[in-house]
Amino acid sequence: MTALIDLSLRRSSPSVSPFSIPHHQLPPRSRKPFRLRCSVAEGPTISSSKIDGGESSIADCVVVGGGISGLCIAQALATKHRDVASNVIVTEARDRVGGNITTVERDGYLWEEGPNSFQPSDPILTMAVDSGLKDDLVLGDPNAPRFVLWEGKLRLVPSKPTDLPFFDLMSIAGKLRAGFGAIGIRPPPPSYEESVEEFVRRNLGAEVFERFIEPFCSGVYAGDPSKLSMKAAFGRVWKLEEIGGSIIGGTLKTIQERNKTPKPPRDPRLPKPKGQTVGSFRKGLTMLPEAIANSLGSNVKLSWKLSSITKLGNGGYNLTFETPEGMVSLQSRSVVMTIPSHVASNLLHPLSAAAADALSQFYYPPVASVTVSYPKEAIRKECLIDGELKGFGQLHPRSQGIETLGTIYSSSLFPNRAPSGRVLLLNYIGGATNTGILSKTEGELVEAVDRDLRKMLINPNAKDPLVLGVRVWPKAIPQFLVGHLDLLDTAKMALRDSGFHGLFLGGNYVSGVALGRCVEGAYEVAAEVKEFLSQYAYK
Repeated sequence: MTALIDLSLRRSSPSVSPFSIPHHQLPPRSRKPFRLRCSVAEGPTISSSKIDGGESSIADCVVVGGGISGLCIAQALATKHRDVASNVIVTEARDRVGGNITTVERDGYLWEEGPNSFQPSDPILTMAVDSGLKDDLVLGDPNAPRFVLWEGKLRLVPSKPTDLPFFDLMSIAGKLRAGFGAIGIRPPPPSYEESVEEFVRRNLGAEVFERFIEPFCSGVYAGDPSKLSMKAAFGRVWKLEEIGGSIIGGTLKTIQERNKTPKPPRDPRLPKPKGQTVGSFRKGLTMLPEAIANSLGSNVKLSWKLSSITKLGNGGYNLTFETPEGMVSLQSRSVVMTIPSHVASNLLHPLSAAAADALSQFYYPPVASVTVSYPKEAIRKECLIDGELKGFGQLHPRSQGIETLGTIYSSSLFPNRAPSGRVLLLNYIGGATNTGILSKTEGELVEAVDRDLRKMLINPNAKDPLVLGVRVWPKAIPQFLVGHLDLLDTAKMALRDSGFHGLFLGGNYVSGVALGRCVEGAYEVAAEVKEFLSQYAYK
């Protein structure tokens, strides 16, 4: 849900890759080969059998979790590192792949109930092309306006620097405060880790925080910016001040450094998005995980729930799963855990109580997606552009008395999402500041969304909306709170110091919550796995 809500979710900070293994701490290379075994047990007796995939039954890597992170790690290993990872297994506890990616098509409508879109960076475009989806990519209009509700009016968010003097979302005094702060005329940074609110108020002033960043945090993280870590959640912006003394100084220095280092040639297969836009696929985001799963074939195991993981004497791992065929045990040289941190915590506790304790402390607040449709004539005239509802969507600061976090104009963003004459709106409600949604019925959630929309977008006397879907995610988006990176480092170090080399952590609580960051992080994890297997794998 890039730019509004991302259940997969967005983090603009530098990547946090799985722990690196110092050479001197690795076990010596084994002289004897070990082979992966897949054992099936209907009862106490276990009989051996080979996994699918040809004569070799050695698993180079088992990826636990068939969400977008796990699938993309497997795909990256298959496409870029097949020389050392020719046998990769993905296991998923549910009966489908994709994790929180949930696309629904019915009665002429197509909508998302998890992530809504992605920023078309080169890593995610590469993943799409490698998965055979180049012709299915759809990109939004880069000029589509975005709005923030302020004082009862939907106000345009500036899309380029030349818009800054003219937009009415900020006062002249607020613009001056932001400008002076950006060039370094502001209080110095403190010695402690700042929250997003603290960083933005200090650098750019109250108006930027209250009218831009607070609703953005609510939309992207469904989070509380007074608790989110600036370093963890928006690390690239945080780093600008660190390297350049100010946001503008850091930006200029980054550009200078970038110009000194020539870029490698861009993959000619990749499309070239225009401007700042978002992307999806012709039949929704679910096309990506399904295409990757099809590419990986029988190496994707559905309805396989991991029940235990143990370290083997030869350096590998034994994983035991509950499957429709009974209990199954796999052995593998390396393992990547891409399941939610609280699930990983329970499974890793027998290996490292310290790692499990750190992973158990990450917080996932609830979020509900509510998808409704209205006839076009229900839209207020002042919200139309050339007689149409145009734009990406709108965000609602918590101070404006609106319960809904934000609304995406789904039928305006991508083609063929709603029948002619209808408007499709995807709304998100809940988050860290409104966990009470868990006690509401679906009808009450729809009523709350409809009531909010009639305050600024929908005519108050319009007919009731057509309700297409209500999906409540009890644990939706990991919060990158102050201390998040320290907790993550603690978990990785605990595993490393306990000798669990080749056991990697991945997923959105590691790489970032945006769909694009999950894909970027997948390539980073795959590179770590490749390094481990190429240097220290048991042949």
